[in-house]
Amino acid sequence: MDYLPVFLKVRDRPCLVVGGGEIAARKAALLLRAGATLKVIAPEIDPDLEELARGGEIVHEQRNFSPEDLEDQVLVVAATGDTSLNRRISELAQARALPVNVVDQTDLCSFIMPSIVDRSPVIVAVSTGGASPVLARMMRARLETLIPAAFGQLAQLAGEFRDQVKARFAQPVKRRRFWERVLEGPVAEMVFAGRADDAREALRGALAADEDDAAPAAGEVYLVGAGPGDPDLLTSRAIRLMQRADVVVHDRLVSDAVLRLARQDAPRIYAGKSRSRHVLPQESINELLVRLAREGKRVLRLKGGDPFIFGRGGEEIETLAEEGIPFQIVPGITAASGCAAYAGIPLTHRDYAQSCVFVTGHLKDGTINLDWDALAKPRQTVVVYMGLVGLPVICEELIRRGVSRDLPAALVEQGTKPRQRVLTGTLTTLPEIVAKAGVNAPTLTIIGDVVRLRGKLRWFESFSTGETEGPG
Repeated sequence: MDYLPVFLKVRDRPCLVVGGGEIAARKAALLLRAGATLKVIAPEIDPDLEELARGGEIVHEQRNFSPEDLEDQVLVVAATGDTSLNRRISELAQARALPVNVVDQTDLCSFIMPSIVDRSPVIVAVSTGGASPVLARMMRARLETLIPAAFGQLAQLAGEFRDQVKARFAQPVKRRRFWERVLEGPVAEMVFAGRADDAREALRGALAADEDDAAPAAGEVYLVGAGPGDPDLLTSRAIRLMQRADVVVHDRLVSDAVLRLARQDAPRIYAGKSRSRHVLPQESINELLVRLAREGKRVLRLKGGDPFIFGRGGEEIETLAEEGIPFQIVPGITAASGCAAYAGIPLTHRDYAQSCVFVTGHLKDGTINLDWDALAKPRQTVVVYMGLVGLPVICEELIRRGVSRDLPAALVEQGTKPRQRVLTGTLTTLPEIVAKAGVNAPTLTIIGDVVRLRGKLRWFESFSTGETEGPG
């Protein structure tokens, strides 16, 4: 280990930055975030530094550096762009045992500034010892997605109760176990869900309860949108809850790549539905979620797309609420948004469509019960979920209500997944194109003039194994 990781308190203490360029401005901003009293010495300064000086957040002395400037400082940063001057500042500072950082010259530094994940009071610092700052930033970016934004609030809550917990549990082992239950359990989830007051009351109740209470842990349901298929489209909150789950109840439309991100030792229960075939009726799924939660399990209800857009998530949480089962809802990127973006088709556009309508295209007795007159309005985009079998009916009904036969339309098969395929045509030609292409569900159909933009905006061609283009 080339450097000893430490956290230096500089709040309300004098710090010095020598240099006035863009890098000096970044270092100054970091020191200000830590509460330092900051002086900047440079003949000219960056506009960002000028703004800070005008606002009284820093003191700027418009002149060259002098050795006397190091007096009474607790930390100094040299960012002048002049190698010889930076070296001189470093030598003078180290002679005074004054911590000094010289930008891009690690051999002149007595400390280095890491990449930081700030969840104050929780701070995570990542450093490569100056070998690869870009790699450190990449590692920080990955950590940013893994550490909830409310982690700092959880730390603050723990700090509020620290003395009480210490008084309640004299033995360190029992104290540690208590904090593990709190920081990995419902109290933490309440904080992450924005329910800080509820979390505070729950923590107070846990502290008052007898340590050996035999009451089973309360179960909870996580209703998580798995998106259209690409695991990179999952939210950080979704991934965090997927890793916490004791059991996974998932739909047919959840991709294998997404399912692999769930906790590996959690049992999987398939609750998928396809046209005319339901492995579990919706009522049975609702009852299953209640039963598993009452067994004390953390249940991951993983649904393709977004749970509240043709996902029947509303029915499931209605049952959970009636039965008094705690639940969390994590929205997902719906198929309309994800598939359209990966196909290069904007759902709205100033020149083509000022509105967008989502409908489901299930056939029943050879017909589809939709408000066709509303769908036939001009300058709007119609997105049809689950409309593969009913595609000819949909196109015929729109044409019958005066929509142009030449209106562009596209069908996206396996959207956002490695085998994505996009078929384009018109209301007249698309059904035949799809029939000849041997398309399989899941699919999404986009109807409207915005489809014309696909030729200009295709940005994800490497994602597709092949595409069929029809006329129009």
